[in-house]
Amino acid sequence: MEEESIFVGYFGDTPLVRIMNFLILGKDFDYSMTEIAEGAGVGWTSFTRAWNTLLKKNSVVHTRDIGKAKLFKLNTADATIKKIVRLHWEIIKEETNKHLSKKEIEIKA
Repeated sequence: MEEESIFVGYFGDTPLVRIMNFLILGKDFDYSMTEIAEGAGVGWTSFTRAWNTLLKKNSVVHTRDIGKAKLFKLNTADATIKKIVRLHWEIIKEETNKHLSKKEIEIKA
């Protein structure tokens, strides 16, 4: 069983959150829609609904075409996306610190 991401656990295990988590973790790369759906662990029907939302919000941008495949990546030029990415890493940092401090307390006890 795959361990749940801290970000997904924090905001809920929904297709949109899973897709955002995948795109944030791979924000420097571009992917086909199929790769994003598979990487996020989202079924195609749920993916397309969430994907349409991301397209409408300008959260993703088309980067290039390879054959018939269109490649996309997170729109890191968008101010809202920048804030979401920053929030993503802050949540991970805080949750990691909480986990480490619990371990430290257990070791001392």
